[in-house]
Amino acid sequence: MSNPTIQTAFRADHVGSFLRPAELKEARAAFGRGDLDADQLKATEDSLITQLINQQKAHGLHALTDGEFRRSYWHLDFMWGFGGVEHIELDHGYQFHGEETTKGSIRLTGKISGEHHPIVEHYKFVKQFEEPGFIAKQTIPAPAQLLAELFRGDNTLNTKRVYPDLNELEHDIAVAYQTVIRDLRAAGCHNIQLDDCTWGMIVDDGYWRQKLSSEFSLRTEAERYLRINNLALDNRPEDVDINTHICRGNYHSTYASQGPYDRVAPYVFAQENVDGYFLEYDDERSGGFEPLREVTDGKRVVLGLVTTKSPVLEQRDVLLRRIDEASKYIPLDRLSLSPQCGFASCEIGNKLTEAEQWEKVDLVRQVAQEVWG
Repeated sequence: MSNPTIQTAFRADHVGSFLRPAELKEARAAFGRGDLDADQLKATEDSLITQLINQQKAHGLHALTDGEFRRSYWHLDFMWGFGGVEHIELDHGYQFHGEETTKGSIRLTGKISGEHHPIVEHYKFVKQFEEPGFIAKQTIPAPAQLLAELFRGDNTLNTKRVYPDLNELEHDIAVAYQTVIRDLRAAGCHNIQLDDCTWGMIVDDGYWRQKLSSEFSLRTEAERYLRINNLALDNRPEDVDINTHICRGNYHSTYASQGPYDRVAPYVFAQENVDGYFLEYDDERSGGFEPLREVTDGKRVVLGLVTTKSPVLEQRDVLLRRIDEASKYIPLDRLSLSPQCGFASCEIGNKLTEAEQWEKVDLVRQVAQEVWG
């Protein structure tokens, strides 16, 4: 659990990513063409992240992130930072509802290791902007997400070639994450968020229709993802708050999966060794609040009631009513409010403007103030 002298939980919170400014998109495209070198790209990123952090403070957000401005994807860039992992492009992307994503993925070149991960330097840049009441938060994909990517389609054959013993694979993933978490803590980090689409994936009936001929079941998949996430959190620093965000996909305002938390709550809510949960509850795809009964005593739940997928601003009264409904299953003093996901899980971003993005953040802050003071 986190150090009680350091506040890491806030009533008005956010998932972490923000819309990329046009200047940033242009700079990253220029770097990709070879028209900008790495130092020039970093200077642009540094400047725009500084502006973003000042905006977060001005809009009342106390957990500060770099908006994931240095990443193409919320997950793959982090995975590419591990030893033994390389960047590849597939002939297809992820299939979301109504849209196919860009085609990045990963491939193993050797055993996985976590030393000298670039995310630590990214964190240090944000750390310098801490002041009383404001703390830097680092978002990273959950270990289960890495495991799932390694068994995505044709990746499976290469993964099994490098790791014929899958127990060794799980061990090495866990140790690599432990290394990154330890290095983040050494850099001064007290707030880490594990972003995880695996739970949202396995509650989706369409996912299981694709696996009818396989040996997997929801139970075996859930136990597998629970095991790898908890292994990675073994020997975690005591003064680091580690939460997880459960997502159903967030790409250009589309989604990948749907289904309530009911079937996975006994695993992720009752047994995952995190301090809290950022949960999507912005539409009917997430089901009801009843599964919150499974959340272990003492853990925090951040209700993602404000969608990042649409520019339409939610109604204050609706948010207040839904918070009241959730409090029937988990005490109000363990609840907080946030957008349901990031505003730009990938650099393409969702279909709203930066002004509309900040209106959503302001609404979260205003409602949180009304509910919790």
